[in-house]
Amino acid sequence: MILVVGSLNMDLVLRVKRLPRPGETVLGEDYETHPGGKGANQAVAIARLGGKVRMLGRVGEDPFGQALKSGLAQEGVDVTWVLETPGPSGTAFILVDPEGQNQIAVAPGANARLVPEDLPITAFQGVGVVLLQLEIPLETVVRAATLGRKAGARILLNAAPAHALPSEILQSVDLLLVNEVEAAQLAEASPPRTPEEALALARQLRGRAPQAQVVLTLGAQGAVWSGTEEGHFPAFPVRAVDTTAAGDAFAGALALGLAEGQNMRAALRFANAAGALATTRPGAQPSLPFRDEVEALLFGR
Repeated sequence: MILVVGSLNMDLVLRVKRLPRPGETVLGEDYETHPGGKGANQAVAIARLGGKVRMLGRVGEDPFGQALKSGLAQEGVDVTWVLETPGPSGTAFILVDPEGQNQIAVAPGANARLVPEDLPITAFQGVGVVLLQLEIPLETVVRAATLGRKAGARILLNAAPAHALPSEILQSVDLLLVNEVEAAQLAEASPPRTPEEALALARQLRGRAPQAQVVLTLGAQGAVWSGTEEGHFPAFPVRAVDTTAAGDAFAGALALGLAEGQNMRAALRFANAAGALATTRPGAQPSLPFRDEVEALLFGR
Protein backbone atom coordinates (compact mmCIF):
# COMPACT_ATOMS: atom_id res chain seq x y z
CA MET A 1 0.00 0.00 0.00
CA ILE A 2 1.16 3.53 -0.87
CA LEU A 3 -0.09 6.61 0.99
CA VAL A 4 -0.09 9.90 -0.90
CA VAL A 5 -0.33 12.96 1.34
CA GLY A 6 -0.84 16.04 -0.77
CA SER A 7 -2.95 18.34 -2.89
CA LEU A 8 -6.11 18.02 -4.95
CA ASN A 9 -6.87 20.74 -7.51
CA MET A 10 -9.24 21.36 -10.35
CA ASP A 11 -7.17 22.39 -13.37
CA LEU A 12 -8.45 25.06 -15.75
CA VAL A 13 -6.48 24.50 -18.96
CA LEU A 14 -6.17 26.99 -21.81
CA ARG A 15 -4.33 26.16 -25.04
CA VAL A 16 -2.49 29.11 -26.59
CA LYS A 17 -0.40 29.59 -29.72
CA ARG A 18 2.50 30.67 -27.54
CA LEU A 19 3.09 31.34 -23.85
CA PRO A 20 2.74 35.04 -22.97
CA ARG A 21 5.62 37.28 -21.98
CA PRO A 22 5.29 39.43 -18.83
CA GLY A 23 2.53 42.00 -19.33
CA GLU A 24 1.30 40.41 -22.56
CA THR A 25 -2.19 39.11 -23.35
CA VAL A 26 -2.60 36.18 -25.73
CA LEU A 27 -5.79 34.62 -27.07
CA GLY A 28 -6.46 30.92 -26.64
CA GLU A 29 -9.03 28.24 -27.34
CA ASP A 30 -11.98 27.38 -25.09
CA TYR A 31 -10.69 26.35 -21.69
CA GLU A 32 -11.14 22.84 -20.30
CA THR A 33 -11.46 21.56 -16.73
CA HIS A 34 -9.50 18.49 -15.60
CA PRO A 35 -8.97 17.00 -12.12
CA GLY A 36 -5.41 17.60 -10.93
CA GLY A 37 -3.17 18.60 -8.03
CA LYS A 38 0.21 16.95 -7.59
CA GLY A 39 -0.96 14.66 -4.82
CA ALA A 40 -4.11 13.50 -6.59
CA ASN A 41 -2.29 13.11 -9.91
CA GLN A 42 0.31 10.88 -8.31
CA ALA A 43 -2.35 8.80 -6.58
CA VAL A 44 -4.19 8.25 -9.88
CA ALA A 45 -0.89 7.42 -11.60
CA ILE A 46 -0.27 4.67 -9.04
CA ALA A 47 -3.82 3.30 -9.32
CA ARG A 48 -3.71 3.15 -13.13
CA LEU A 49 -0.40 1.31 -12.95
CA GLY A 50 -1.98 -1.35 -10.77
CA GLY A 51 -0.91 -0.18 -7.31
CA LYS A 52 -2.92 -0.02 -4.10
CA VAL A 53 -3.06 3.59 -2.98
CA ARG A 54 -4.84 5.80 -0.48
CA MET A 55 -5.07 9.59 -0.59
CA LEU A 56 -4.92 11.99 2.35
CA GLY A 57 -5.81 15.61 1.63
CA ARG A 58 -8.51 18.28 1.70
CA VAL A 59 -11.09 19.55 -0.79
CA GLY A 60 -13.58 22.38 -0.44
CA GLU A 61 -17.31 22.07 0.07
CA ASP A 62 -17.92 23.14 -3.51
CA PRO A 63 -18.73 21.38 -6.82
CA PHE A 64 -15.02 21.06 -7.64
CA GLY A 65 -14.42 19.28 -4.33
CA GLN A 66 -17.16 16.73 -4.93
CA ALA A 67 -15.89 16.09 -8.45
CA LEU A 68 -12.29 15.65 -7.28
CA LYS A 69 -13.19 13.18 -4.54
CA SER A 70 -15.56 11.08 -6.66
CA GLY A 71 -13.07 11.07 -9.53
CA LEU A 72 -10.37 9.59 -7.34
CA ALA A 73 -12.75 6.93 -6.04
CA GLN A 74 -13.68 5.96 -9.60
CA GLU A 75 -9.98 5.47 -10.36
CA GLY A 76 -9.70 3.00 -7.47
CA VAL A 77 -8.01 5.34 -4.97
CA ASP A 78 -9.03 4.95 -1.32
CA VAL A 79 -10.51 8.36 -0.39
CA THR A 80 -11.32 7.61 3.26
CA TRP A 81 -8.96 10.37 4.38
CA VAL A 82 -9.89 12.98 1.78
CA LEU A 83 -11.45 15.58 4.11
CA GLU A 84 -13.90 18.37 3.25
CA THR A 85 -13.54 21.93 4.49
CA PRO A 86 -15.65 25.10 4.06
CA GLY A 87 -14.55 27.28 1.17
CA PRO A 88 -13.12 26.61 -2.29
CA SER A 89 -11.09 23.64 -3.46
CA GLY A 90 -7.61 24.12 -4.84
CA THR A 91 -7.54 25.43 -8.40
CA ALA A 92 -4.73 25.52 -10.97
CA PHE A 93 -4.64 27.82 -14.00
CA ILE A 94 -2.60 26.26 -16.82
CA LEU A 95 -1.49 27.64 -20.19
CA VAL A 96 -0.19 25.11 -22.74
CA ASP A 97 1.57 25.92 -26.02
CA PRO A 98 1.64 23.77 -29.21
CA GLU A 99 4.94 22.13 -28.14
CA GLY A 100 3.41 20.98 -24.86
CA GLN A 101 5.28 23.44 -22.63
CA ASN A 102 3.22 25.10 -19.91
CA GLN A 103 2.89 27.89 -17.38
CA ILE A 104 0.99 27.13 -14.14
CA ALA A 105 -0.36 29.24 -11.28
CA VAL A 106 -2.13 27.62 -8.32
CA ALA A 107 -4.72 28.91 -5.84
CA PRO A 108 -4.25 26.48 -2.90
CA GLY A 109 -7.79 26.72 -1.49
CA ALA A 110 -8.54 23.79 0.82
CA ASN A 111 -5.03 22.39 0.37
CA ALA A 112 -3.68 25.21 2.56
CA ARG A 113 -5.96 24.00 5.38
CA LEU A 114 -4.47 20.52 5.63
CA VAL A 115 -2.80 20.79 9.05
CA PRO A 116 -0.65 18.26 10.96
CA GLU A 117 -3.61 17.45 13.21
CA ASP A 118 -5.45 16.12 10.15
CA LEU A 119 -3.02 13.20 9.85
CA PRO A 120 -4.37 10.16 11.75
CA ILE A 121 -1.90 7.44 12.67
CA THR A 122 -4.34 4.87 11.26
CA ALA A 123 -3.86 6.27 7.75
CA PHE A 124 -0.21 5.19 7.89
CA GLN A 125 -0.84 1.61 9.03
CA GLY A 126 0.15 -1.06 6.52
CA VAL A 127 1.84 1.48 4.25
CA GLY A 128 5.13 0.64 2.51
CA VAL A 129 5.78 4.00 0.84
CA VAL A 130 4.64 7.52 1.76
CA LEU A 131 4.69 9.89 -1.22
CA LEU A 132 4.79 13.64 -0.47
CA GLN A 133 4.91 16.93 -2.41
CA LEU A 134 4.93 20.62 -1.44
CA GLU A 135 1.48 21.93 -2.42
CA ILE A 136 0.31 21.59 1.21
CA PRO A 137 1.70 23.36 4.30
CA LEU A 138 5.30 22.43 5.01
CA GLU A 139 4.62 21.56 8.65
CA THR A 140 2.10 18.98 7.43
CA VAL A 141 4.70 17.47 5.09
CA VAL A 142 7.16 17.22 7.99
CA ARG A 143 4.54 15.54 10.18
CA ALA A 144 3.63 13.06 7.42
CA ALA A 145 7.29 12.13 6.98
CA THR A 146 7.65 11.61 10.73
CA LEU A 147 4.55 9.42 10.99
CA GLY A 148 5.53 7.45 7.91
CA ARG A 149 8.99 6.73 9.26
CA LYS A 150 7.52 5.62 12.60
CA ALA A 151 5.24 3.25 10.67
CA GLY A 152 8.26 1.73 8.91
CA ALA A 153 7.47 3.19 5.46
CA ARG A 154 9.93 4.58 2.93
CA ILE A 155 9.55 8.34 2.47
CA LEU A 156 9.60 9.72 -1.08
CA LEU A 157 9.53 13.52 -1.31
CA ASN A 158 8.80 15.15 -4.64
CA ALA A 159 10.07 18.63 -3.73
CA ALA A 160 7.67 20.47 -6.03
CA PRO A 161 6.89 23.27 -6.30
CA ALA A 162 10.34 24.47 -5.26
CA HIS A 163 10.46 25.49 -1.61
CA ALA A 164 13.14 26.10 1.00
CA LEU A 165 13.33 22.89 3.03
CA PRO A 166 14.34 22.56 6.68
CA SER A 167 17.01 20.03 7.54
CA GLU A 168 14.37 18.14 9.54
CA ILE A 169 12.57 17.00 6.40
CA LEU A 170 15.76 16.40 4.41
CA GLN A 171 17.03 14.11 7.17
CA SER A 172 13.77 12.11 7.08
CA VAL A 173 13.43 11.25 3.39
CA ASP A 174 14.66 8.09 1.70
CA LEU A 175 14.33 9.51 -1.81
CA LEU A 176 14.33 13.12 -2.97
CA LEU A 177 12.79 13.72 -6.43
CA VAL A 178 13.28 17.08 -8.19
CA ASN A 179 13.38 18.52 -11.70
CA GLU A 180 16.19 20.73 -12.92
CA VAL A 181 14.59 24.00 -11.75
CA GLU A 182 13.71 22.65 -8.30
CA ALA A 183 17.19 21.15 -7.89
CA ALA A 184 18.83 24.46 -8.79
CA GLN A 185 16.71 26.38 -6.28
CA LEU A 186 17.35 23.87 -3.49
CA ALA A 187 21.10 23.91 -4.14
CA GLU A 188 21.20 27.67 -4.86
CA ALA A 189 22.90 26.92 -8.17
CA SER A 190 22.27 27.35 -11.88
CA PRO A 191 19.94 24.85 -13.58
CA PRO A 192 21.90 22.01 -15.18
CA ARG A 193 22.18 22.04 -18.97
CA THR A 194 23.49 18.50 -19.46
CA PRO A 195 23.11 15.12 -17.73
CA GLU A 196 26.68 15.49 -16.46
CA GLU A 197 25.87 18.82 -14.80
CA ALA A 198 22.65 17.32 -13.43
CA LEU A 199 24.52 14.41 -11.88
CA ALA A 200 26.95 16.81 -10.18
CA LEU A 201 23.97 18.74 -8.81
CA ALA A 202 22.33 15.54 -7.57
CA ARG A 203 25.52 14.68 -5.68
CA GLN A 204 25.48 18.16 -4.15
CA LEU A 205 21.90 17.67 -2.94
CA ARG A 206 22.85 14.34 -1.37
CA GLY A 207 25.14 16.33 0.89
CA ARG A 208 22.03 17.98 2.36
CA ALA A 209 20.04 14.73 2.52
CA PRO A 210 22.71 12.13 3.34
CA GLN A 211 20.28 9.23 3.90
CA ALA A 212 18.43 9.83 0.65
CA GLN A 213 18.89 8.85 -2.93
CA VAL A 214 18.40 11.84 -5.24
CA VAL A 215 16.59 11.60 -8.58
CA LEU A 216 16.73 14.61 -10.90
CA THR A 217 14.48 14.67 -13.95
CA LEU A 218 15.54 16.52 -17.11
CA GLY A 219 12.49 16.44 -19.39
CA ALA A 220 13.57 15.44 -22.90
CA GLN A 221 17.05 14.53 -21.57
CA GLY A 222 15.67 11.84 -19.24
CA ALA A 223 16.72 11.55 -15.59
CA VAL A 224 19.82 11.06 -13.43
CA TRP A 225 20.15 9.63 -9.94
CA SER A 226 22.75 9.58 -7.21
CA GLY A 227 22.77 7.17 -4.30
CA THR A 228 24.51 3.87 -3.57
CA GLU A 229 24.75 3.78 -7.37
CA GLU A 230 24.33 6.59 -9.87
CA GLY A 231 23.71 7.07 -13.56
CA HIS A 232 21.64 8.59 -16.36
CA PHE A 233 18.56 7.25 -18.12
CA PRO A 234 17.80 8.89 -21.50
CA ALA A 235 14.17 9.80 -22.16
CA PHE A 236 11.97 7.56 -24.30
CA PRO A 237 11.43 9.27 -27.68
CA VAL A 238 7.79 10.40 -27.95
CA ARG A 239 5.91 13.29 -29.52
CA ALA A 240 5.03 15.63 -26.63
CA VAL A 241 1.60 17.26 -26.66
CA ASP A 242 1.30 18.49 -23.05
CA THR A 243 3.87 18.10 -20.27
CA THR A 244 1.48 19.11 -17.46
CA ALA A 245 1.45 15.86 -15.42
CA ALA A 246 4.59 14.16 -16.72
CA GLY A 247 6.42 14.74 -13.44
CA ASP A 248 3.50 13.30 -11.48
CA ALA A 249 3.36 10.21 -13.68
CA PHE A 250 7.10 9.77 -13.08
CA ALA A 251 6.72 10.20 -9.29
CA GLY A 252 3.78 7.79 -9.01
CA ALA A 253 5.49 5.15 -11.12
CA LEU A 254 8.74 5.51 -9.17
CA ALA A 255 6.90 5.09 -5.85
CA LEU A 256 5.08 2.03 -7.16
CA GLY A 257 8.22 0.45 -8.59
CA LEU A 258 9.97 0.77 -5.25
CA ALA A 259 6.89 -0.49 -3.38
CA GLU A 260 6.87 -3.55 -5.64
CA GLY A 261 10.49 -4.29 -4.75
CA GLN A 262 12.09 -3.17 -8.02
CA ASN A 263 15.70 -2.07 -7.74
CA MET A 264 16.49 1.58 -8.42
CA ARG A 265 17.47 1.06 -12.04
CA ALA A 266 14.29 -0.85 -12.87
CA ALA A 267 12.06 1.59 -10.96
CA LEU A 268 13.62 4.57 -12.76
CA ARG A 269 13.20 2.96 -16.17
CA PHE A 270 9.55 2.24 -15.31
CA ALA A 271 9.07 5.85 -14.16
CA ASN A 272 10.80 7.24 -17.26
CA ALA A 273 8.37 5.36 -19.50
CA ALA A 274 5.32 6.51 -17.53
CA GLY A 275 6.48 10.12 -17.61
CA ALA A 276 7.12 10.00 -21.34
CA LEU A 277 3.68 8.57 -22.11
CA ALA A 278 1.99 11.27 -20.02
CA THR A 279 3.35 13.94 -22.39
CA THR A 280 1.60 12.38 -25.39
CA ARG A 281 -1.93 13.29 -24.22
CA PRO A 282 -3.48 16.58 -23.01
CA GLY A 283 -4.55 17.29 -19.45
CA ALA A 284 -3.27 16.20 -16.06
CA GLN A 285 -5.06 13.06 -14.85
CA PRO A 286 -6.48 12.26 -18.32
CA SER A 287 -2.91 11.91 -19.60
CA LEU A 288 -1.74 9.39 -16.99
CA PRO A 289 -0.93 6.00 -18.57
CA PHE A 290 -2.08 2.51 -17.66
CA ARG A 291 0.22 -0.41 -16.85
CA ASP A 292 -0.16 -2.17 -20.20
CA GLU A 293 0.79 1.03 -22.04
CA VAL A 294 3.94 1.47 -19.98
CA GLU A 295 4.95 -2.15 -20.45
CA ALA A 296 4.33 -1.86 -24.19
CA LEU A 297 6.75 1.08 -24.35
CA LEU A 298 9.29 -0.67 -22.13
CA PHE A 299 9.31 -3.86 -24.16
CA GLY A 300 8.87 -2.32 -27.61
CA ARG A 301 5.40 -3.68 -28.30
